[in-house]
Amino acid sequence: MDKELEAEIHPLKHDDKKPQGNLESRTEKDGSFKKASHHSRFAQCHTVIFCFLLFTCLFVVFIISFIIPCPDHKNLWEINYNTTVTYDFMAFKDINEDTVQDIIFLYKDTNSSNSFNISCTDEGFSSLCTFLAAVSGANGSLLWEKPVAQEVANMECFDNQTTEGPPPPSGCFIVGKYNSFLAVDSSTGEILWKLPSSFGVNTSVLSPFLNIPDVTDDEVQDLLLFLKSGREIKSYLYSSSTGEQVGSVSRLNLEGEVGYIMHVTNTGAYYITFHSASSLYGYSLKDLYEQMTREKKKFEEDPYWKIMIDNATHRIPPSLSQGTIRYLMKVPRRAEEDILLMKSDWTLNACEVLRKPVLGYYKPGALATVLENGTGVQRKILIVDAASGAILWSYTLNSFAGTPKSATVQTADRRSAFFFWSSTNQMETVDSQKNLYVFHLTFPNIFLELTNITKNIVAFNVLFEQNHHASYVLLTGPMNQEWPGLVSLSKQKVKDNVLTAQVIWLAPAQKIWNSKSYKNEC
Repeated sequence: MDKELEAEIHPLKHDDKKPQGNLESRTEKDGSFKKASHHSRFAQCHTVIFCFLLFTCLFVVFIISFIIPCPDHKNLWEINYNTTVTYDFMAFKDINEDTVQDIIFLYKDTNSSNSFNISCTDEGFSSLCTFLAAVSGANGSLLWEKPVAQEVANMECFDNQTTEGPPPPSGCFIVGKYNSFLAVDSSTGEILWKLPSSFGVNTSVLSPFLNIPDVTDDEVQDLLLFLKSGREIKSYLYSSSTGEQVGSVSRLNLEGEVGYIMHVTNTGAYYITFHSASSLYGYSLKDLYEQMTREKKKFEEDPYWKIMIDNATHRIPPSLSQGTIRYLMKVPRRAEEDILLMKSDWTLNACEVLRKPVLGYYKPGALATVLENGTGVQRKILIVDAASGAILWSYTLNSFAGTPKSATVQTADRRSAFFFWSSTNQMETVDSQKNLYVFHLTFPNIFLELTNITKNIVAFNVLFEQNHHASYVLLTGPMNQEWPGLVSLSKQKVKDNVLTAQVIWLAPAQKIWNSKSYKNEC
C-alpha cells in the first residue's frame, strides 16, 4: 500500500533497484522533458506577447473610432423647397471630397434657403430669379447656393482638366434667357466670370456645350457652342477661364434642326458629327478653329475621315445616312469609340424611338443599347445587343407625361441593373401613381417595384459610387413653371428599396424567389 501511494505521489521518480543499464536511457528522457518544458515556457511567452500586441491594436482602433467619427451617410434623405419651381437639370460632383457624389440643381425663388441669406436683388435680378445650388449626396445638407440668372435657357457643367500644375476650378456654364452668359465654380458657387451675351435675338443655344482641348494657351480646356439663328447654324468659341470670345462667328453649311456629338477618332483627331433629318455632316475641330480664328493650330485630321467627308458640303456619303435620322450617340470600346446612328427605318417593328438610347450590359461585359419605342400612352422597352443589333429582351410599359428616361447601373457580375418608370394605368390623372421598376437578367421573369409616387417627376438618375451602394436621385416639382409649388430633391439606396420591394411577375416562374437575395446585384 505504501509503495502504491508513493508511486501515485511521485510518478516520475526512478526505481533505484532498476539495472544500471537503464539509467542512461532514463537520463536522456529526463533531458527531453527539460527541453520540452523549456519550449513550453517559450511558447507561453510568445502567446502572452501576441495577446498583448493584439489587445494594444484593438485598443488603438477602438479609441480612434471615437476620436474620428465615420461619415454621416444616411440611407434616405429628402429636402423640400416651398412655393418654387425647378428645371430638368442635375449634375454630380464630389464637392466635399467624402467619396460621395454631391448634387447640383436649379430652382427659382425670391430668396435663398434658410442656410444662406442671399436674395435675387443681391445679384442684380428682380424678385424672382434662378438659384444654382449644391447639396451633399451623403445627407442632403446644403453646400452652397447662388442666384445665377433671371431665367436659365441652357447650362452644362464640366470638370476642367490641365496637363500641368493643380487642376483649375470646375465650371458650370450658364446661358440666361435675358442676355447673360456666366461661369460658376461648381465646388464653391463662386461666379468665375459674367458677361452680357452677344448671341442676338431669336437665337437659341444648342445642347450639348462642348469642352474642347485648350486653344487659349492657359492650360485649361475651352468651350465650343453652337447656336441656331433662324434656320442658320453658327459656332462660337470661348475661353473657359475668362469667358472671352476667341475669333469670330463661323457659319456652318447647315440649316434646320440638327443634333451633334464630338467624336475622337482612333488617330486622336477631333470631329463634330452633325445630323439633320436625312443627312450626316462632319467638321474637324481643326477646320472649325481655322474658320473662326484664321490661325493654324496643332489639331490633327484623320486621313480616313478627311477622304470620307465632302470638302464643299461637309456631307458624309448618303449610303451611311438613308432614312430619317433621330439620334447620334457614342459607344465606347476598349481602345476607341464607335458612333451609333438611330434612324426611322430601324428594323425592330417599333413605332418610333421616343428618346436618346442609354447603354448597359445585358450579358457580362457585352455592351447593349436600351431603346424606348412607341407613341401615346404605351412604349416598348427593347434591350438590343450593341454589336449585332439582335433584340435580347423586350417589354411594354405604360407612359405618362414627362416619363423619365431609362437608366442603368453596372453590377458586380459585369452586367447591369435596368431601371424603368411606368404608370399604374393608361388613363393619366393629376394624382396618377408612377412606379419605379428595376430589372436584372438574374431574374428575367420579374420586375422589382422599388417605389411609387404621385408627384410630377422633373429629373431622375441612378448613381454607382466607388465603395458605396447604388443609389437613385429624384427631383420633383410643379409641371408648370408659371405655378410655383413644392420642389423635392431626394436620394435613396437601391439596396434598401430592394429589401422591401414588391415583386411584379412578368411571366410564369418555376421557383419561388426571395427579394432579399437581389440586394447583392446592386
